[in-house]
Amino acid sequence: MSENIPKYDVAVVMPILNEEKFIGRTLEQIYMQDFPMDRLEVVIADGGSVDRTKEIVESFRSRFGSLKLLDNAGRKPSSGRNVGIRNTTAPYIIILDGHCYIPDSNLLKNMLELFQQHEVDCLCRPQPLTPPDINEFEQAVASCRGSSLGHKPGSEIFADFEAIVDPTSSGAMYRREVFESVGFFDERFDACEDVDLNYRLHQSGLKAMLSPRLKVFYYPRSSIPGLWRQMNRYGLGRFRFSIKHKIFSPIQWLAGAGVAGFLLLAVLSLLSTTIFSFLRSMTGIYILIVILFSLLLALKKKQPGCLLYGPLIFPTIHFGLGTGILKGLFEYLGRKNVSK
Repeated sequence: MSENIPKYDVAVVMPILNEEKFIGRTLEQIYMQDFPMDRLEVVIADGGSVDRTKEIVESFRSRFGSLKLLDNAGRKPSSGRNVGIRNTTAPYIIILDGHCYIPDSNLLKNMLELFQQHEVDCLCRPQPLTPPDINEFEQAVASCRGSSLGHKPGSEIFADFEAIVDPTSSGAMYRREVFESVGFFDERFDACEDVDLNYRLHQSGLKAMLSPRLKVFYYPRSSIPGLWRQMNRYGLGRFRFSIKHKIFSPIQWLAGAGVAGFLLLAVLSLLSTTIFSFLRSMTGIYILIVILFSLLLALKKKQPGCLLYGPLIFPTIHFGLGTGILKGLFEYLGRKNVSK
């Protein structure tokens, strides 16, 4: 066989960190695919797991020789993705996380068919947060995040149609040539590195397609602290993305402005009863909106958990994103001051 002919058709690249709860199930679903296993390579980049993640992955390597377990020295998802991509020669690459649920055993087959039937460079997938084995709180997180009050409008990750689209929010499968054309994931990002790459792909004129045949479920966070950390990372990532590409979306910045305004009013209210009354009124209106929206969502989804947990989940989303955006702003202003 010529050295120029890749040994595998498809590579599944997975950056992981402390995924013992999900990684075994995810790998089982990959290796249960209706796809020739001798044409599949799985490349896992571990960012320094301290639980049983690597042990579980090693058990699969003894069963499937096509699995590589590599160290991700950068520890970030961005650096892990790059480690995986650079350590495979497969012409088609799909990015998966260690905590996902693959509902269709034809995912890889569908991916290849779509690439071969359409002249596209990237495939996008819906990524709903509703795998079949989640509890009531996790269902509420999924419903809240998928609603208009909980997620950025215009994203296709909750869509269910097939079309040529802007891949910025949902691209996850690529021809290898994409990375030769637009570069790899930006390792300065700890979140939104996929948004950055997909935006560069779109700006370069490469074509992307969304299909519900490629749907992969992701697990929602299972606690308020976990959701807060996730939203905080997303907010910081969105700010870095905005600064890098000079994109300033009023909707994305609203959360940051809201947190900043709340903190400012909270401080000033110590000095003025008028400002305190205004802050109290605005807080009451916000809480009322969140409760009413949670109620409507509970009725629409027939999920009582949305009403029970929504009044906690929505502020966590909003203030988590806002705090992350403010963190990015302070980081940016600090760098500017240092460079003066």
